[in-house]
Amino acid sequence: MAIITIARELASLGEEAAQELARISGYKLIDKEYLEAKLNSIGITAEKRQKYDERNPGFWASLSQQRDDYLHFLKTAILDAALENDCIIMGRGGYAILRGVPHMLSVKITAPLSVRVERTKQVFGCDNKRALQIIEQNDHDRGGFHKYFFSTNWTDAREYDLTINTGGTDPAHAAVAIDSLRGVFVDKEKEKAGVQKVDDLVLAQSVVTEIIYSRKIPVHFLEATVEQGSVVLHGVANAQSSIDTALAAAHGVSGVKHVESAVQLVQEFTVMP
Repeated sequence: MAIITIARELASLGEEAAQELARISGYKLIDKEYLEAKLNSIGITAEKRQKYDERNPGFWASLSQQRDDYLHFLKTAILDAALENDCIIMGRGGYAILRGVPHMLSVKITAPLSVRVERTKQVFGCDNKRALQIIEQNDHDRGGFHKYFFSTNWTDAREYDLTINTGGTDPAHAAVAIDSLRGVFVDKEKEKAGVQKVDDLVLAQSVVTEIIYSRKIPVHFLEATVEQGSVVLHGVANAQSSIDTALAAAHGVSGVKHVESAVQLVQEFTVMP
């Protein structure tokens, strides 16, 4: 039982490798279509997503409440998928959202630029110059997405357990390599610790959802950390009553055993709309 996250460059055959991996492993593929359906079901429409989905948001988009909504519910969708285990999560910062989960195997699929250019030319029916423009824009968008939302450098090999260059191999062999590593990488101890960690992350997300989206309690920059049912709230509020109400709301979330506040009280605090 494991969770596999796959980050991929444009024209690296990452999607094809993930599809083959799902076939040979029996794992559920959590791809773009799956996540879009989840986000659509809670009101994060294509129009709202287009500013943020694997893109570097512009200045005004970065200040929008829609930005916070997108990130929160993207995390929720990925964590809900991870809760079921035995899944392959494609892109969308999955490796960053699940960082620290012991039974997660993070993979990056890449290819030489010259190979990517040729593949892009075939797909788009364009010349070298246009293919290179498409690749550079896509790399810029994905790099900005990871840096802005997760403060990570997605080109850094240290972010991943395995990097595969498909310049000299095909998706089928890449899938076999990933599946083979999964078999030796995740043992019973990692599996047990990983399941507990995902449970904690899901509970933390549920607490934030209850406080911010269900109760609409004014605690800004709210985050929750959880360890085996014990919750600590972090954020900023301008009234003690808001903190007290948030604590009470957290106590009411199923699975919460204990709640503490590390929320800072700041008088006359104002957040831009």
